[in-house]
Amino acid sequence: MRSRGFVCWRACLTTAGVVTFLAAGVGSATAARVPHGDDIDPSTRTNVSNAMQGEALAHVKYRAYAKQADRENLPDVAELYRRTAQTELREHFTEQAKVIGLVGGNAANLRASTGGESYEATTMYKEFAEQAKADGDREAARLFSEVGQDEANHREKFLQAEKAITNRASRATIPTDVQAKPVEIQAGPPKVSSRRTLDNLRTAMKGEALAYAKYTLYGDKARESGQPRLAKLFHRTAAVERTEHFAEHANLAGAVRDTATNLCATIKGETHEGTQMYPNYARQASAAGDTEAAKVLSDTAKDELKHAKAFSGEVSKLGKQCATPS
Repeated sequence: MRSRGFVCWRACLTTAGVVTFLAAGVGSATAARVPHGDDIDPSTRTNVSNAMQGEALAHVKYRAYAKQADRENLPDVAELYRRTAQTELREHFTEQAKVIGLVGGNAANLRASTGGESYEATTMYKEFAEQAKADGDREAARLFSEVGQDEANHREKFLQAEKAITNRASRATIPTDVQAKPVEIQAGPPKVSSRRTLDNLRTAMKGEALAYAKYTLYGDKARESGQPRLAKLFHRTAAVERTEHFAEHANLAGAVRDTATNLCATIKGETHEGTQMYPNYARQASAAGDTEAAKVLSDTAKDELKHAKAFSGEVSKLGKQCATPS
């Protein structure tokens, strides 16, 4: 939440309902094991799932921050954000996805995607739209309703694709007619009046960022398994989630500010993850006997501290100084 700063905006992410693959619960410590999907302790699974949400959100936000740096003619900052964004998705998120066995077979990936899209279409966005309307945030209400309709359309395409690959007698084909309409994210303050609407926008942003990251990996799996049409469906849907849905939510939520402000928020988040969140998660995984997961989490903590240092260097070059926590 914004009132608790960027740390919670990136790291304190809600899991209820938005993403169906997250497992909750706390288990007791057991003998050492190599994490492989269901083999890991429930507490490790929960922590890794929370971390993945943060990595997915960081990826899309850093890409938006890079574009803002471009607009301010700060190419070094823009390049640093783009490199870091790739690390968050292609290293951190991907490695953590392996720990919890996120990517399964194509049919299983489609079922997981259908479940998430169905929840968003029938429950989450419907409730968000009703609340925004009640709070007088008409533009947010319109956006939530529109995105909900998009998610319902995605659900139907995923269902059709599953039928096409699992029922040989079916004449169904994998649809690929998904087209993103990219939206530019502009720097500025929130454009809604209600705190509830603002919180809902941020929750939606987390869901869209996570969907983008998941569908990217699902699309990679489809391509590697000889399903190019399914890969296209996943990757095109991922593009809608990031360049359209996330971007529209971000504009209303005021998610991007001037580059100096973005840098200070980034440093705060990366430092928290490197000094507190990931070390804590690693210790818990080690205590639960999930030694490989503990290593992944510990290595990520080191990376996040490197990121914080690199971004701090860019702040210094700008002649700026970030406020220190009181």
